[in-house]
Amino acid sequence: MKAIVQNKFDDASVLSYSDVEIPKIGDKECLIKVAYTSVNYADIKERTGKKGKGNFPLILGLDAAGTVVEANANSPFSIGDRVIAFPKNGSYAEYVVANEKLVFKIPDSLSFEQAAAMPTVSILSYILLHEIGQIQNTDTIVIHSAAGGVGSMLVQLAKLSGVQKVIGTVGNIEKENYVKNLGADVVCTYETFVEVALKQTNNQGANIIFDSVAGDVTNMSLDCLALYGTLVQFGNSSGRAGTFKTSDVHSSCRNIKGFSLGTTRKHLPERLAPVAKKVIEIFESKQITLPIARIFDLKHAAKAHELIESRNYEGKVLLKV
Repeated sequence: MKAIVQNKFDDASVLSYSDVEIPKIGDKECLIKVAYTSVNYADIKERTGKKGKGNFPLILGLDAAGTVVEANANSPFSIGDRVIAFPKNGSYAEYVVANEKLVFKIPDSLSFEQAAAMPTVSILSYILLHEIGQIQNTDTIVIHSAAGGVGSMLVQLAKLSGVQKVIGTVGNIEKENYVKNLGADVVCTYETFVEVALKQTNNQGANIIFDSVAGDVTNMSLDCLALYGTLVQFGNSSGRAGTFKTSDVHSSCRNIKGFSLGTTRKHLPERLAPVAKKVIEIFESKQITLPIARIFDLKHAAKAHELIESRNYEGKVLLKV
């Protein structure tokens, strides 16, 4: 089969369109023929070595949409089932193997393109909003990186759930209309969000802030987080850790919560099935759609990575396999 393989950490030029063996399934696993896979910022971090040691040769990719082509006799899946999945060893490939706990059936009415755009960002966003942040209708929330894949999803799901006020931050104010069209009430840049959040809340601060950027953005977020508020930390796309002092939280009754979808896939995969069912229903009913910025052929994965790194896109970037 064809796959995108890398043999060292470096820029996008290390992504090689190569021939590799089709993987074999083990117990409680499925073989899936991939139709589309998505490119996530985590892929960039892994390609460049910012997510730990590489086990080369390495195939990137977190999620895929496709068709089951092989399953075990006692499997809940059958040949021909349309599914989304979190594969074992990367998804930039024509065929992938996935643990049955991380495979979810999709209806015929949901296109593979839309299905491929959603697994990582929609399941993560739903958990962040409802389980970690525990949003309420009366909340004012801040969503950092609101034009990205997870940000686009957080904004739409928050408004679908009836959140009173959503403030989205962007690196470039040219993305303001895109984020407002998703449902955000206010859009601002990282330079001004503290001032904007305080102004929008009569100096009380935001109830929940969703931060995947870290670095200085984490510190600034604490400057506009309300009493009893929650800072939800789920990434560090800035490449720098955010810091805080214990005095930032105890006397103000504020809290900081962390969440990782990767950790949950590894240690508690069964937690994802009920969430996947809910978000698939939301997409099937077209209450939400995830804008697709660009679709590249698999062999052009390097160009897809360059687009992600440029930050000059809105929505999801897909690879057609």
